[in-house]
Amino acid sequence: MSFLDWSIVAIPLLIVFSVGLYCRRYVRSVADFMSGGRVADRYLLAIAGGELQAGAVVFVALFEVISHSGFTLTWWGWASAPIALVVGISGFIIYRFRETRAMTLAQFFELRYSKAFRLFTGVLGFFAGILNFGIIPAVGARCLAYFWGLPENITLLSHSMPTYVLLMAVFLSVSLFVGLSGGLVTIIVINCLEGIIGQIFYLFIIAALLVTFDWSQVVTVLQNRPPGESLLNPFDSNSNHDFNVWYNLMGLAVAIYGTMAWQNAGGYQSAASTPHEARMGGILGKWREFGKSAVAVLLGICALTFLQHPHFAAQAASVTSEVGRISDPKVQSQMLMPVAVSHLLPIGVKGALCAIFLMGVFGGDATHLHSWGGIFVQDILVPLRKKPFGPKQHLLALRLSMTGVALFAFLFGTLYRQTDYIVMWWSVTTAIYVGGAGAAIIGGLYWKKGTTAGAWTALFAGSSLSVAGIVARQLNDHFPLNGIKISFGATMIAIFLYIVVSLLTNKEDFNMDRLLHRGAYAAIPKELGEAIVVPKRNVWLGRLIGIDENFTVGDKWIASLLFGWTFLLFCTFLIGSAWNYFSPWPLSVWASFWEVVCVGFPIFFAVVTGIWFTWGGIKGMRGFFHRLQEEKANHLDDGTVKGHQNLDERALAGVDENQPVS
Repeated sequence: MSFLDWSIVAIPLLIVFSVGLYCRRYVRSVADFMSGGRVADRYLLAIAGGELQAGAVVFVALFEVISHSGFTLTWWGWASAPIALVVGISGFIIYRFRETRAMTLAQFFELRYSKAFRLFTGVLGFFAGILNFGIIPAVGARCLAYFWGLPENITLLSHSMPTYVLLMAVFLSVSLFVGLSGGLVTIIVINCLEGIIGQIFYLFIIAALLVTFDWSQVVTVLQNRPPGESLLNPFDSNSNHDFNVWYNLMGLAVAIYGTMAWQNAGGYQSAASTPHEARMGGILGKWREFGKSAVAVLLGICALTFLQHPHFAAQAASVTSEVGRISDPKVQSQMLMPVAVSHLLPIGVKGALCAIFLMGVFGGDATHLHSWGGIFVQDILVPLRKKPFGPKQHLLALRLSMTGVALFAFLFGTLYRQTDYIVMWWSVTTAIYVGGAGAAIIGGLYWKKGTTAGAWTALFAGSSLSVAGIVARQLNDHFPLNGIKISFGATMIAIFLYIVVSLLTNKEDFNMDRLLHRGAYAAIPKELGEAIVVPKRNVWLGRLIGIDENFTVGDKWIASLLFGWTFLLFCTFLIGSAWNYFSPWPLSVWASFWEVVCVGFPIFFAVVTGIWFTWGGIKGMRGFFHRLQEEKANHLDDGTVKGHQNLDERALAGVDENQPVS
């Protein structure tokens, strides 16, 4: 790392501390701390939410996948892309959840089911969440330690300790400062700024990689694979049992089923100014991902080329030697590509990538701390208390809880020895909660006959099967199911049990209008200063992909073009599959195909979205602060639920809190 690189790395630290101090003034209530006052627009949500996937640990996880599957996983992903997109455009789950005005998922569960169910899901969600988060700070710290070329161990006060442990402590401290200073208000602004800066840095990184590597060198490495393990031809990758067509198809089913169930960014799900803005934030986020994918893919394939092509043999030898000094074989495997990337990038560009890693660490870890710390208070402590928190006491409890999550992550990352792929660990720990909660969410928002008994049954079945899979996989290296298969199986069983038990126990249909603030209850959000419009389907295109009357002309263009591009990729998959069935493409054709589709097009999108979202992000932040300044603090809007209603709504209706609740 040169002086220029370190100077660039200092940028995220300056952003974090300046924005953190500035945003404190805008936090006046629990709703501000937990949900950013519910005044964020689409661009703020799209950019800030995307930064959760920009940290060092995410790049390490992507490098693991790319090194084992190359471009082949992309091909199989196109088979299901239109379905996933229709789910996103329609606002599946996201729209209706925002209509409930719940801050957390478990708060919705009390609105829809019962306080006991909220409390149990709060405990389960918190437990699964901190396990899932537990490896993230450690992997991120390791990545940056080896990226910077630091020794594996250092001596501090006459005691030797792993270098990553010290870095992890520093990174978690900075991330904790972000979360404590202003809750989601600070986190969302910092992540948006990081995203804007990152988009500019992406272009420099792409340019450097294109200058350093020739495509023919990349092809030489990617095509040098044994039969059944191709990184170019998806029809010659049958030996890849972890990242294949079934990984994509099962992953899609689990993702749709678990839409919004995983609460690692729970605050974003309730922060939108309207349900439609929440939906548009998700749509715009997909456009932005097209550009971001160019960096991850290019870095991955260039790192492979750097390590395996004869032209770079001398530099690669130093990488192999450096990684060989790592004592843990699993860590060696994880850090090989990050160390290679640190060697192949020129001065300045290396600092830009490091700044992206570091900004992602701060923003991503702060988001996790906020989410899991908030869930502990909102969905465990709040339901248990007979006397509600006072506003200052409530905010103090949230900050203390976040501190506790940070301490747990530090201890877990220090002591736990990871034995599986990062993405597999995430899949299984997520399934501990999502495996059962998904059925309760979908049924609770879309089916008036869903019952509390059905939700309990689905949750227990999905969670227990997922945990059993984790234990079996840890105890038996030859266990036939990987993480995604365990998740898929638990998901299907949970859905079946939710439907059957609900039909058997349903005695009265649930009042969905009250839950979603429709019909006779439509005026409540407006009286509380919120704009919620019930969606109505219009023309055939709307019925097909989810466009309703809330879409402006510009919104329709954004959604329709996104659907059109994704559908084009789907058609390419169908035609290409049929073509290869009758007349297989040679590797040279596949190489040219991927150069255009997975390198050329994403680079184009990186340039376009870089300009587009820089403008939108600046506009979104200005509007965010303006709306926060005009907002009136509502201290009854603190996540408390009584009689299947939010506390501030009961007060608005003049309900006597001393009367029994139904």
